[in-house]
Amino acid sequence: MDLEKPPAGQRTGQPAQPPVRAPEGCLVVAVRLPVRIVVLVLVVPVRMVWDALVVVGRLLRDAVLRPLGRALLWLGKALLVWPLIGLWRYVLVPVGRALGWLVHVLLVVPVVWVYRHVLTPAGHGIAWLARGIGAGLAWVYARLLTPVGHAGRWLLKGIGVLLAAVGVGAYTVVAWLLRYLVVVPAGWVHRWVLAPAGRAIAWCARGVWQLLTLLVTGIGAVLYWTARILVVLPVLALWRWVLAPVGRFLAVVAREVGEALGHAWRIAGRISRAVGRFLGTLFRWIFVEPVRWMYRSVLTPVGHVVRDAVLRPAARAARSVGRATRQTLAAARETARQARADVRRMLFGESPEREAVGRREPSGAETRTLGRSTTALTKD
Repeated sequence: MDLEKPPAGQRTGQPAQPPVRAPEGCLVVAVRLPVRIVVLVLVVPVRMVWDALVVVGRLLRDAVLRPLGRALLWLGKALLVWPLIGLWRYVLVPVGRALGWLVHVLLVVPVVWVYRHVLTPAGHGIAWLARGIGAGLAWVYARLLTPVGHAGRWLLKGIGVLLAAVGVGAYTVVAWLLRYLVVVPAGWVHRWVLAPAGRAIAWCARGVWQLLTLLVTGIGAVLYWTARILVVLPVLALWRWVLAPVGRFLAVVAREVGEALGHAWRIAGRISRAVGRFLGTLFRWIFVEPVRWMYRSVLTPVGHVVRDAVLRPAARAARSVGRATRQTLAAARETARQARADVRRMLFGESPEREAVGRREPSGAETRTLGRSTTALTKD
């Protein structure tokens, strides 16, 4: 398996174009080689440990966790799912059907009967009574309440017109009094007293505001230039001549370290794969092949010899012993049955023979043929 991701041209089947790299300075070339050597020395053990852990994890997953999960799944089904299914199918469903039938018989049927034969006639009677009462109330409203309402409306309209005339006169008098006692003196005071005083106060406030603006502008300019000279220019020089070069250097180092980690990780993967293959081959030749040779060359012939010389004769002997035992037991049972029949005849005598009954079907020796009638409808 290739540990590096192929370029886009190789994945699509087109010839890969060489990557275009920007020109690199002497600092990058001077930093790259020692960094890659140090990183490779540090990453190779980590990658080998990582690959070993991956192999152990896959072995545990395939040999331990997956069978354990299947066993736990089967145990969960056996302890939870199947009992619940049996409880639902053979207990709850029949009980629910029985309860439904009881509710239908004991509740629904009586309620339907009461609704049909009691509530419906009572409802029709109440509706007829309500229609009669409504007709009576409608006659009272049309013949009594409506004339009384019209007379009251005419009376209230006259009272409203009188009250409106009185209110208009009172409003006119009060408005005239307020105009000549409040509004006219207030307008004179505003025009000849408050307006000149307000203009003077506004002119004074404008002058004070301009003075404060000049003072604040001067103080701000002084503080600005002081902060610029004492803080901004030193910080700008520090950033331009110290922090930016150091940052560029650290960025180059970080980029080279990242690329070195990637290369070292891939190289360590190849080294780990080679070591793993070597260890696998060594394990196969030291342990697996001897065991396989032992199984094929020693255990299999020995097992065949034991099977042909010991197990099969023992099985045949066991089958013959079992057959003889079964025959002996059958003879013993037959003897016991004959003895019981003899004792019964000695004590109770011979049992009467049953009368032969005419059979409608031919016996075992006789068979149906086309030339003879053996059915009940066609026999003589």
